[in-house]
Amino acid sequence: MFKKVTFIASSLLISISCSPQKQEKISNPLETILTSDAPKIKRVMDNLEQHEVQIRYTQIDREDNQVSFTNFDFQVDSSTYFYPASTVKFPTAVVALSRLNQMDSLNLNTRFYVEGDSIETTFSEVITQIFAISDNDANNRLIEFLGQDTINSVLKRKGVSPVRIWQRLGNNDDNTTTKPLIIYENDSTVRMLSKHINTYPKPLELKNIRKGEGFYDEDSLMSEPFDFSLKNYYPIEAQDALLKQIIFPENFTPKERFNLGEEQRAVLLNAMHTVPRKAGYDPHIYPDGYCKFFMYGDTKDTIPDSIEIYNKVGFAYGTLTDCAYIKDTENNIEFMITATLLVNENGIFNDNTYEYEEVGIPFLAELGRQLYVYELSRKH
Repeated sequence: MFKKVTFIASSLLISISCSPQKQEKISNPLETILTSDAPKIKRVMDNLEQHEVQIRYTQIDREDNQVSFTNFDFQVDSSTYFYPASTVKFPTAVVALSRLNQMDSLNLNTRFYVEGDSIETTFSEVITQIFAISDNDANNRLIEFLGQDTINSVLKRKGVSPVRIWQRLGNNDDNTTTKPLIIYENDSTVRMLSKHINTYPKPLELKNIRKGEGFYDEDSLMSEPFDFSLKNYYPIEAQDALLKQIIFPENFTPKERFNLGEEQRAVLLNAMHTVPRKAGYDPHIYPDGYCKFFMYGDTKDTIPDSIEIYNKVGFAYGTLTDCAYIKDTENNIEFMITATLLVNENGIFNDNTYEYEEVGIPFLAELGRQLYVYELSRKH
């Protein structure tokens, strides 16, 4: 279940596999933490099959202008399905910014609205909403702008795979056809961006693609597993790959990098680590840990300015996921974690009875805290 992989990165990311003999001699901090007696971790690990845990922890070291990544994996397997929920908003935002950089007539501050929608916004505002409070409508506006075929093809071309983004989030609209965007070119001139007709996907064929004992279809309980085969697919490996490309673009060749200008990347990074109160949201409704599961998800604490968490969370259908780059500027440490787990004790989906607050978020928060403590003691 536990695996260790090392990457050395300069201008190009190079994979170096450790031999089994060497792996046995190197202590695995992730294994140590997961087998500890910490109650918030132990209650998940004691029911491992039920919770479908997958984790990748990445150590980051720097020397002579080179960055090295050492991955420690627990049950990471792209052939075993988990529902990615709102984590798919991260790649959608990246592709949208990349597309903007190719269009002379549009920029971050261009105002627009979706046909049939009463909300006017800008691309910059949408990006902020996606990361600060994981706003579904903001994400769906970018889906209308891009179309799913464009999102998937750009991600694949940049090496972020496997991935399949198909469904909008939070509504049951037809996913095949996007809606036109109405663009304000100036105070008095508008134009329409045409709709996209996207390729209907094939059902996913993966382990655990059918989950649970039953599900609600509106008010009716169906006594059969819930089928996720036409849902979004964004496994740990792909989430980790995208995060590394955005945080460390210099480690990749120009062909591998996303087409982001300096301003666009700055807006993206700022949105990724800005907590809700700094984006204008009520901290009593959206505390700092609302979309920062690691370390702070189970608290109402204010995150210190010295702790920067660049991440995207997802929570739906009982599945909690967080993909994060954590940086402590005061103690000069940095590391990455991508983790997911299922908290659906009764095995019924769509009943809104999930153990997010009781089990899932405390597990991820404690995992983050223990890895942070380990990083404080690790020689970099």
